[in-house]
Amino acid sequence: MHDLLIIGSGPAGVSAALCAKARDLDILWLGNKDLSPKIGRAERIMNYPGLPAVTGREMRDVFLRQTAEAGIALTEARIDSIYDMGGYYVACANDRMFEGQALLLATGVASGREVPGESRLLGRGVSYCATCDGMLYQGKRIAVVLTSPQLEHEAEYLAELAEEVLLFAPYKGCGIDLTNVTMMGGIPAAVEGEHRVEAVRSSNGTAHPVDGVFFLRDSVNPAALLQGLEMDGPHIRVDRQQRTDLPGCFAAGDCTGRPYQYAKAVGEGNVAVHSAIDYLHEKKRANTR
Repeated sequence: MHDLLIIGSGPAGVSAALCAKARDLDILWLGNKDLSPKIGRAERIMNYPGLPAVTGREMRDVFLRQTAEAGIALTEARIDSIYDMGGYYVACANDRMFEGQALLLATGVASGREVPGESRLLGRGVSYCATCDGMLYQGKRIAVVLTSPQLEHEAEYLAELAEEVLLFAPYKGCGIDLTNVTMMGGIPAAVEGEHRVEAVRSSNGTAHPVDGVFFLRDSVNPAALLQGLEMDGPHIRVDRQQRTDLPGCFAAGDCTGRPYQYAKAVGEGNVAVHSAIDYLHEKKRANTR
């Protein structure tokens, strides 16, 4: 059980990890070993104080060096779901589970638009985790929406279990070539079903009967990650202290809304950790009364 789970390795997550380390919190920092793909692709960053006119790669290297020198370890994991256990949080990544008394979401903005029917049927045939739910569809017909070549191994795992897989992969050069996998291309137009998944509709209007749909994305919408999280459109609703509507859950960075700026994200990451510290102190006092 850690004091604080920090989920996300962009500028907000980096800032939060550095602040938490300075305050001697027992943290678990979860994210990508290369920190943020968004930073790495930035051609030139002109408005970050202290780092004038740096490339994205240069900024990323500075962040990596600073966290390494501070002795902060990053656990590489793609979180599929988070559970509010009423006093602590559990974050799941395939077959691994991580526990924290408090939670800080610095997940950025989810890539890719949600497919109609996806949220409505989540947990009723729609899943984001191959390891968690794959066995439920052994010998069945499923659809897989795969948005990154880095997740092809998860689609192949599902193909080992299912009788047939309809694979929607909207990128070039998909490396999956299995006899029970049918390449559909693009993104499905909708997931359909009354009480649970019954079909997936392709962009040409054809409905394909399936027992389940797996969405394998680099990032998942925060509202789908953590049930009960209050949203403001695509963003997590927070107050000035970066508190969400869930006790002990805080958020920072692009996931809380515009402007999508590195300086804004870094500031919010720092504020969120200080709010988490206040929460943990109050929780400790309440437990000793």
